[in-house]
Amino acid sequence: MASSSEHGERGYIPPQSDEERLLMRRVEELCRLADARGIPRATGFLSDREQALAAAAMNRAGCDFGRFWGGWDAAERKVLCVEPPDTWVLEPVAVLRLSAFGAQAGKAPGHREYLGALLNLGIERACVGDLLPDPQTPGQMYAFVLQGKADFLAAELSRAGAWTVRAQLCEQVPDRVLAEPDRTLYEASVASLRADAVLASMMHTSRANAAQAIAAGRVELNHLPLRTTHEPVYANDLFTVRGAGRWRLQSIGAPTRKGRIFVTYFQY
Repeated sequence: MASSSEHGERGYIPPQSDEERLLMRRVEELCRLADARGIPRATGFLSDREQALAAAAMNRAGCDFGRFWGGWDAAERKVLCVEPPDTWVLEPVAVLRLSAFGAQAGKAPGHREYLGALLNLGIERACVGDLLPDPQTPGQMYAFVLQGKADFLAAELSRAGAWTVRAQLCEQVPDRVLAEPDRTLYEASVASLRADAVLASMMHTSRANAAQAIAAGRVELNHLPLRTTHEPVYANDLFTVRGAGRWRLQSIGAPTRKGRIFVTYFQY
């Protein structure tokens, strides 16, 4: 995997699969069509990994009129809007307020239940962006979806897990929902910036257990399968461990006199 500097952020990682290469070709074609016809075009929602690939594809196609938008300023999943000069600005994202009947603190559908319910309606993952909980109302979430799917989802969504739910189009999301959560930052001292060493510290487990999770194919690094324990890590790397959670490596400090390295991270 590519890197930008010894302890800086990871650099651009070229496509690693046929699926990723296909995404880049589709973005290049989208740019050419939008430019040739003078009509804005948009993708579905993209992960941050897919956004990096899309940005590289735009650069390869000589396209400088694309923007990423997920419905709110700090969105994780975003749509690529390709808008040639002198054309209109796209509004590709709609918001649904998802409410569960009888929900209460500790007993309410969450991200997993709502996302599963939406996908069970037969739509693709690219149709759904971020899902944000309402901190004041148990079981209520705001889902950012593609504009063209909003009416269908609002009409068809009725269950999420064990709960009866309702989906309504929403014009404005409360500020309390859009406020970025206060992340608890943790600091750890690691022997090296190998993936197994850093992951073990994040998960509060042994290095052997972290290596076992990697060998079993349960770990992704920046949405790509982590194949080796000795993969070097960089600031802002995202670890996803199937069945355990997600961790973000926030920063990397300078080595101590004994050669250990302090890292700062948080768990989603």
